[in-house]
Amino acid sequence: MADFLQTYGFLIATMLQAGLLGLSLYFPLQAGQLSLASPGFYALGGYVAAIMLTNPAFAGLRDTLGSAIFPLTWLAGAVLGGLLGVVVGVPALRLRGIYLALATIAFVEILRVVALNLTITGGAVGIFGIPQAFGFQDRWPYIFLFGPLLALTLLFAWQLERSRVGRALRAIREDELAADAMGVPPTRYKVLAFVIGAVLAGLVGAMSAPFLNTWNAKQGTFDASITILAAVLIGGSRNIWGPVVGGALLGAVPEVLRFLADWRLVINGLVLVVASLYLPQGIVGALSRLSRPRPPQRPPVQGPPVSVAEVKP
Repeated sequence: MADFLQTYGFLIATMLQAGLLGLSLYFPLQAGQLSLASPGFYALGGYVAAIMLTNPAFAGLRDTLGSAIFPLTWLAGAVLGGLLGVVVGVPALRLRGIYLALATIAFVEILRVVALNLTITGGAVGIFGIPQAFGFQDRWPYIFLFGPLLALTLLFAWQLERSRVGRALRAIREDELAADAMGVPPTRYKVLAFVIGAVLAGLVGAMSAPFLNTWNAKQGTFDASITILAAVLIGGSRNIWGPVVGGALLGAVPEVLRFLADWRLVINGLVLVVASLYLPQGIVGALSRLSRPRPPQRPPVQGPPVSVAEVKP
């Protein structure tokens, strides 16, 4: 077991991390909002953790708290991600469709450019030498950090779908005008879903900074937005397991095919194209459709027999 974790532990942790990022995009999609802002909040959470764990200004806090500094960085990343989610979400979510996607892409790029030009973030070089969480000597123990968080997030998403808020989000996704006419305030619920995704992305970013040992502006880019969106679409955007399956798949393919160098990115793109063409509802949607029992077929209705006398004129 130890040898297995030493060999594949980093890959498993990466797949769990990708599933969490997919879920951060899944919450806005529940309200029908095509938001690509998750990498921005992810990068923000990572910078918060990296600064708190390496900057001399926080040396006293680190000495006082010891290993407890790591949960504090998670909390700080989640809270700042949520606050920025409110600031960005209130004006941006008045847009719809492709316009919202463009606005959130612009937000990600603004954060990236700001990070490149700040001294505290290390500029283009970034922040190096981030200490491992709780003194881990290897990467595979992060499975026991990302795994429980993924389980709790799935439980939260499952409960949310069955709650009054979940029903309101589905109503907005299906027909926003009809939901508004029925007394469901679309802006309030869309901002709520956006903030939930921002909190999760900020939390994952804060947990990922020690996991990766370095943090720079490449963590929050347009490419990352497309990768996360692809994970959700490949797995399925209408089921909580879809982002997890898609994120795990896209997280594993580049690592498994690393020996192919740049060709692995081509294969990654082919996976996306094939899934989009032949699995429009995602992998989870296709599997659920296959496992669904077929409705019983009604026998053909036969009329009464026609006699020869009735046929003659």
